[in-house]
Amino acid sequence: MSHRSHPHRSVLYIPGSKPRALEKARGLPVDAIIFDLEDAVAPDEKAQARETLAEALVAGGYGSRVRLVRINGFDTEWGEADLARMADVGADGILLPKVGRPEHVADLRQRMAAAGYPDTPVWAMIETCEGVLNAAAIAGAEGIAGFVLGTNDLAKELGCRNRADRLPLMTALQHSLLAARCHGLVALDGVYNAFRDEEGLRAECEQGRDLGFDGKTLIHPGQVAITNQVFAPSEAEVDLARRQIAAFEAACAEGQGVAVVDGSIVENLHVETARKTLAAADAIAAMEGQDQ
Repeated sequence: MSHRSHPHRSVLYIPGSKPRALEKARGLPVDAIIFDLEDAVAPDEKAQARETLAEALVAGGYGSRVRLVRINGFDTEWGEADLARMADVGADGILLPKVGRPEHVADLRQRMAAAGYPDTPVWAMIETCEGVLNAAAIAGAEGIAGFVLGTNDLAKELGCRNRADRLPLMTALQHSLLAARCHGLVALDGVYNAFRDEEGLRAECEQGRDLGFDGKTLIHPGQVAITNQVFAPSEAEVDLARRQIAAFEAACAEGQGVAVVDGSIVENLHVETARKTLAAADAIAAMEGQDQ
């Protein structure tokens, strides 16, 4: 699976300990699921959650949704057993919490090889000051496919205030995104905690989209529709992309290097962006068609 070519607009956390939630997720219009064995599972439920999740993933039924499993860290008593149990359940990626250095990725890959994993990609939670400051090195580690921003943990470590504009987190968000883009990774924005606040969710999704994130991690199914809408190309954007490509191709046919659309210059770099817009729209349509 090419992770960058697959849509990642909406990425929902599902506790591995909740059979009903695991069942419901099979019918939700999400692009990806983070099956969580870490924060969403109480300590006395960790062992059973591991088995419940393994059975659900082996049973399948999640369609074209990307299936990521967030294990517990190896500094806990559960991380090694999580990794061993998830080796043959068909996960599309293993998400490691609190990645602070590229060595953490290398260590996970060694453990995965020893546990008999196929060539399963690694995803990194970027949720500590160390992780943000080392984001470029982490993004360049072998076998890594994506970053998931853990904004709650990061805000806690920073000691910053919760603001609607996320100004205290902006350096960390953009630094992590720069690192991900430098190495061609998927980059997912953090969660929006007030799951009943649709207006606030939309504003934060629009901010994340405008910054350049591929999508947003979610804590409630009620957040999916808005997130999918915001992170998908709009009809107007698709129409503009098509007209930019057509105008530029016509200009090139006449020996010109630029075109003009709606009063704005269109050069090759704009055409590349336009083609990505159309590819994203096509990928979303194809995925939604598969999961009907």
